[in-house]
Amino acid sequence: MNTTGRPFTQVGRDGGVLTIELTNSKPLNIVGTPAIEELTQAFHTVGHGDDVRVVVLRGAGDAAFIGGADIHEMVALDRFSAEVFIRRLAGLCEAIRQCPVPVIARLAGYCLGGGLEVAMCCDLRIAESGAKFGMPEVAVGIPSVIHSALMPALIGASHAAWLLLTGETIDAGTAVTWGLVHQVVAPDALDSRIAELAGKLAGFGPHAVRQQKRLLNKWFDMTVPAAIEDSIEQFGLAFLTGEPQEHMRAFLARKKGRG
Repeated sequence: MNTTGRPFTQVGRDGGVLTIELTNSKPLNIVGTPAIEELTQAFHTVGHGDDVRVVVLRGAGDAAFIGGADIHEMVALDRFSAEVFIRRLAGLCEAIRQCPVPVIARLAGYCLGGGLEVAMCCDLRIAESGAKFGMPEVAVGIPSVIHSALMPALIGASHAAWLLLTGETIDAGTAVTWGLVHQVVAPDALDSRIAELAGKLAGFGPHAVRQQKRLLNKWFDMTVPAAIEDSIEQFGLAFLTGEPQEHMRAFLARKKGRG
């Protein structure tokens, strides 16, 4: 795997799979302004690479994915600098949502506050069985904001209210039951499962995968009838890439070979 690094991010490349790792951010991978800016830039750079098929986002080590935003920085904020800080974190979340390829979150250890918002902006979330999830902002005098707004649609209003109002953490088993994560595996199986999933996605037609992600993002803000109508045009456009013909012929050939 080829790797390049900056103070707070390590970027590795294995074929079409890009891994972005948060580094040098304390044991629980706490993010302050410099780390947020580096991560945002890393995701903006991904958009320029047509040969990137999948991104895996992870924190260094297994103690945490991202343990939240840096309280040492936030304690000194005033009204206006607070808005600048949180808008910067929102920019990172949007950079992940708008990343043209699927983003898989590797969730080990704690995933809290801003870290959980980042995780919710990833397309697929795979957790190890010891992972813990929470939105503890109310306990330090602030509301959960920006991409916490995704939570009611993602896990339901009742579950969202519990996390946002109590500040309590939930375990991985609860998180998968609520739909907060897609899959939970044993800690020693986390990396192999993510590699398997990333490899699978990387093997699909790249145009189709990017098109599907764009549609998923658009559907989030559309009525069902509007989404259906829009998707009809997108279905037709897919045939301009040649990928449907290629993959369907391969499917029919495999089926004929088995018959």
